[in-house]
Amino acid sequence: MKRNIIKTRDGSTTIHIEEWDECYHSRFGAIQEAQHVFIKKGLSLFENKSVSILEIGFGTGLNAFITFLEYPKFNQKVNYVGVEAFPVSIEEAEMMNYVAELNAESYSFIFEKLHQCNWEEPNDLNEDFVFTKRKQFFADIDDIQKFDLIYFDAFGYDVQPELWSVAIFKKMFQALQVNGVLVTYAARGIIKRNMIEAGFAVEKHEGAPGKREMFRARKG
Repeated sequence: MKRNIIKTRDGSTTIHIEEWDECYHSRFGAIQEAQHVFIKKGLSLFENKSVSILEIGFGTGLNAFITFLEYPKFNQKVNYVGVEAFPVSIEEAEMMNYVAELNAESYSFIFEKLHQCNWEEPNDLNEDFVFTKRKQFFADIDDIQKFDLIYFDAFGYDVQPELWSVAIFKKMFQALQVNGVLVTYAARGIIKRNMIEAGFAVEKHEGAPGKREMFRARKG
């Protein structure tokens, strides 16, 4: 499938898949979406705690990079696992403008390391942030009560509905510890019903810029 680098409305880049007319991030703003959905509605809930994060769809590395930049504000220690079945190339990662758009030039080496480090191995980005990439299909995830927070950032329901199924959300539910949280940009009725059937209590929240709503799901 042909992939192009495009700019979203907030000036940050994303990857566009022509065949699906689908982007890795919101066309309204890749950085804005990551900040709102995953940091404001997710990471911030775990202030002054150690937090273990599972990202479903590592993709361009934007969510992991923003988490690295933001976690010190919440006085956290982070164990971050990013799952991706079809990794972007190093060349594509180098074309992302997140370091410049986030004014994070002093951490450009971190963004590079996210993409260049070995798969399946823990990497100490610093003493408080451990990062691991797993090359894995979402259907093969079998973690049991390992994570406090899931960033669910799969491609949209219209192009890959199987990633938003009850079976996948049951895997997410079992991967979370009790009182764990899943956040996603999505807010579609079928997705809510599938989350509830998997065991989640689902909350509707204001969406990222350009989107009316998003879901946050909790494991009781």
